[in-house]
This record gives sequence, structure tokens and C-alpha cells, in this order.
Amino acid sequence: MKIYFYNTLTKQKQEFKSLNEKEVRIYTCGPTVYYFAHIGNLRAYLFMDTLRRVLKYNGYTLKHVMNITDVGHLVSDADEGEDKMLKAARRENKDPYEIADFYMKAFLNDIDKLNIDRPEIIARATEHIDIMEEYVKKIIENGYTYQTEDTIYFDTSKLKNYGILSGKKIEDQKAGARVDFDTRKKNISDFALWIKAPENHIMKWDTFFGKCYPGWHLECSAMGYKYLGEEFDIHTGGVDHIPIHHENEIAQAQGFCGKIPARFWMHVNFLTVDGGKMSKSLNNLYTIEELKERGFEPLVYRLFNFTSTYRNKINFTWEAMESAKTALNRLREGYLKHCEGTAEVDEKEIKALEEKFHEAINDDLNMPVAMSVVWDIIRNPIKSKAYKNLLLKFDEVLGLDLKNYKKEETEIPKEDIELVEKRNIARKNKNWEESDRIRDILMSKGYTVKDGKEGTLIEK
Repeated sequence: MKIYFYNTLTKQKQEFKSLNEKEVRIYTCGPTVYYFAHIGNLRAYLFMDTLRRVLKYNGYTLKHVMNITDVGHLVSDADEGEDKMLKAARRENKDPYEIADFYMKAFLNDIDKLNIDRPEIIARATEHIDIMEEYVKKIIENGYTYQTEDTIYFDTSKLKNYGILSGKKIEDQKAGARVDFDTRKKNISDFALWIKAPENHIMKWDTFFGKCYPGWHLECSAMGYKYLGEEFDIHTGGVDHIPIHHENEIAQAQGFCGKIPARFWMHVNFLTVDGGKMSKSLNNLYTIEELKERGFEPLVYRLFNFTSTYRNKINFTWEAMESAKTALNRLREGYLKHCEGTAEVDEKEIKALEEKFHEAINDDLNMPVAMSVVWDIIRNPIKSKAYKNLLLKFDEVLGLDLKNYKKEETEIPKEDIELVEKRNIARKNKNWEESDRIRDILMSKGYTVKDGKEGTLIEK
């Protein structure tokens, strides 16, 4: 079955075909490990994981690289502001390498909790400085740079197509230049490749240009080249990467080898909170641990993300999380009922459901439509192991870990069992007032109360 992805580079949905017939090579922009990842950050890696799972579902093997930015970079994309890693080091009175190790482990722990499949290669920037240095040397040799006393800049005016990803133009940027525009740059869109480190700069390396550190766009280009070659299949990241970071990656690659590195550029949209932005000032940069403290397991957040396509914004509210929590419980309960089912189902129906699900995921990862197929199976009054097996197959994409789900057996306290027995006696004696009174007590204790042939049944 054909796969279609929206390509930011061409501004249209296109049929996906890999450069290598059965292997897909992917690069994903990973985290800057200076603090805990919040749920907005993690949406990008849930999208990354869904993409991986869909490609695997279609029979591809993957060679996937994700970087870990542990060098740090300036707060502003425009080579201004303060280095995030150094700021974190001061905040916590620790060495930047300690900071990077701690928050990288925290990030990897978070993606494991979300059942996100780790990329085949996780590349730390600090372990690839030599590769970046050689990459810069080649760009210099090819005539795409100029240097000031302390910085080697990429000259974007040397490219005919700078802005190909975002649609921005150098001349427009010049016209709208800020008053505080760095006068050492020839063009406002030029960016730092290699920077001489001040005396007090902790993270620096001996290089051809002195004691330096890399510009933050460089690591992705250099590591993408090292592991995936001059051209690969897909580059992923957030929509915030489009206008500067990914634009500059393309520029660097063209300066290095004359090629745009990825054929498909795929970008996930923002997570909003209560209809607005996430920010420290609003105290809404929620982490996975904070969700757990409020009673939401990580897979609830995973399922919540399937209520929207990756290219649309998704609005996080606690009410929406409650709905996702209820939905996950219903999905699991429905799955277990099919596990116990004995009905036979026409193979044609199974194939039709599978085809509908497959078409949805292959249509630019349309998870809301894919989930509608799942809910059709869950709601089906006919319970069958054929449906159970189909759900397990779909879960290869969903990642909700259905195969390991088991209903928790809750031990009912003796006094509550006695209440059930009293209610059964009241019902036998047609003492409906007493029966209702005991039912209300049981419900206040958190039980659901059902009346069957065998008497009162309760469940937490």
C-alpha cells in the first residue's frame, strides 16, 4: 500500500518512496538537555515514534539518528543571548557535563515511559566535535563563509535558494532588520558556524580556529552526514525549527556538498495549554512526573495525542486528559473482552478493518481516523479473538502496550463484602429502601454496583 507524507520542502502531500528500497534513513532533532522535557517537547517525540511505527508496519527497516545537544547553544536562534547549558550549570552549581548527563537520562526515561521506540543511533554533540570541525573546514574550502575576529559565519547570500524551506527571502530580512542587528554579519540571515570561546567559557575545544565551540545548527548537519550520508529520506522536528534551524541545516549541507540532505521534511505542530502558549510564567510547562502526580499514567498522554493529526495544533486541558484516561480504560476493557471472546468472524470483515486502518496511517499518519477503526472494534457487541489479534496488530502502531495489560485484581475489604451480603438479603426480602441505602454506601466507597442473576456484583 502506498504511503503519503506532507513534505514541508515541497509544501504538498507526496507519495513516499525511500532511497533504499527497504530501509528508511531518518534524522530527528533531539533535545537540548539543560532541564526536564515538558509535554510540549514530548509531543515531537511521540510524532517521531508514530512515524517509526508506521514505517515498520509497512515492512521497512530503519536507520534513525537523533542528536542530543549537550554542547549548549545560544538562547536566540539568531546567535544571541546566553548559552542554555552554561545557564543551567550556574543554576544548579554543577559542571555542564553533569547537567547534560542528568537531564539526558531523565529525557530517555520519559520517552521510555511513553513507550517511545528509541532511534537506532543516539548521538551526543560533545562526542562529535571532530566531525563538526571537518564539516566546517569543507564549507570554508567551498567558499561559503567569512570570518570576523572571533566567529566563522555562513554567508547565506552565496546560496541561490536560501529560504527554500520556509519561504523567507534574504532581501526581506534586510529591509526589516532590527536596530540591534549584529553589524559584523553581512546579512541578517547569516549564522555562526564556529565561535572562539571567551576565557570563562567552560565548554570549548582546541581547533584550527583556536579554542572554540560550534554553532548550534552545525551538529545536526555533521552528524546526519556521518551516519546517514549526503542524502537521506526524512528529517523531522517541530514547526519552530522550520524558519531558522532547519533552513540553516539545508544551507550548511549545500555549502558542504551541494545537496539538500533530506528528501522529506516533516514537522509536528505546537501543543497549546488551555488554548494558549506554554511558558514558565504561566506555570504550565508540565512534565510526565507532574501528570503522574495528578493521576495520569504516561500512556494516557500518548492516547491524548491521537485525537489530532501531527500537523495540527493540539490543545491540552485537564478535562481532555480525563477523557483520554477514560478512553484508555475503555479500550483496555474492550480488548480484554475480545480476549475472552469465542465468536467466529468473517475473514473479509477483518481484512476490511485492517485495510481501513492501514489507509489511515499511510495517509500522512492520520491517527484520528485510525483510532475510529479501533473504536469500531471495541464497541462491537460480538466478542472474538480475531478482533483481539487485530487490535494487537494495530497496537504495533498505537504503542499502547495492550499485550502486557492485565486487569488489576482488587481485594475487597471484609466489611464491604458484608454490605453486599446484607443488600442481597434486602433485595430477597424486597426491602428496596434498604437495598438502595446500601447501594449508595457502596457507590460512595468507589464501587460500581450491578445486579445480576447471582445477586449484587461490585467492582472498584
